[in-house]
Amino acid sequence: MPTAKTKETKVTHRVIKKYPNRRLYDTDSSSYITLAEVKQLVMNSEPFVVRDAKSGEDLTRSILLQIILEEESNGIPMFTAPVLASVIRFYGHAMQGFMGGYLEKNIQALMDVQNKLGDPTKALTPESWSQFMALQSPALQGMLGSNLEQSKTMFAQMQEQMQKQTDQMLGSLGLKR
Repeated sequence: MPTAKTKETKVTHRVIKKYPNRRLYDTDSSSYITLAEVKQLVMNSEPFVVRDAKSGEDLTRSILLQIILEEESNGIPMFTAPVLASVIRFYGHAMQGFMGGYLEKNIQALMDVQNKLGDPTKALTPESWSQFMALQSPALQGMLGSNLEQSKTMFAQMQEQMQKQTDQMLGSLGLKR
């Protein structure tokens, strides 16, 4: 009597290898592909992973960032130059962990809701993200407002403390400001 096999839902990632000559090789189609084709995989919500051909290192994030940079140079930028400058200034700062974690959790929560309510092959669409963020907006504004106010107060206190320490140090050396 044959045994019944249970059907497993396993997500298989398409493997794309990146060679040192900057070429991308799709192992599924056994052909070289372009960055535009990788972008199309993203737009179609096809799971994939980009690996370095020699070391096997995961390069998916860097390829996705490269796609964003290319899109920004061709069309409307995602962020203005002053906003990008601020992001760079805060990179590695505690604020990065706070905001990155918050956005990551919100996007993951929305994708989880979509998976439970509908077809798991449906992607996170701009419309669904707008609707989700409309619900999050009051909470986000309140949280960011209080966080920015705390940061502003803390910065003012640190500046005041540094000024006092400088005055004390100069005073101990017999110098005055």
